[in-house]
Amino acid sequence: MYQLAQINVARMKGVNIEDPVMNEFVSHFDSVNQLAEESDGFIWRLKDEDNNAASFNPFNDEQIIINLSVWRNIETLEYYTYKTFHVDFLKRRKEWFQKYGKAFYALWWIKDSKYPDVTEAVKRLEYLQENGPSSYAFNFQSVFQKP
Repeated sequence: MYQLAQINVARMKGVNIEDPVMNEFVSHFDSVNQLAEESDGFIWRLKDEDNNAASFNPFNDEQIIINLSVWRNIETLEYYTYKTFHVDFLKRRKEWFQKYGKAFYALWWIKDSKYPDVTEAVKRLEYLQENGPSSYAFNFQSVFQKP
């Protein structure tokens, strides 16, 4: 059995997460995370003692935040991403975030209960940015099926 892992990253307009330009976005962390955790197909997400992933800094850059999660399949992640109030934040991302390279998210299949770590997730995203979609890392536009 396989599950879908995803990483997404964003470069903030603010100098860090406490910058006033980020206040509205940050104020919705809990509600967006709760929605994810209550969504059909949600399995796991990376989180710190504040119940989010804002403290993880794999790029050594205070302006970049990450999200890493695992879902049952493409359909459930896609539904959460584009069919719930989460999409409102995607539509408004230019208010809080700068453009981030060729790809700001990556998807890949993992064996059940083998949750990815941040280092692996970053490698998958970097691979997608440099090489385009493959079974190693892909996006919603170029989905590769479970192994």
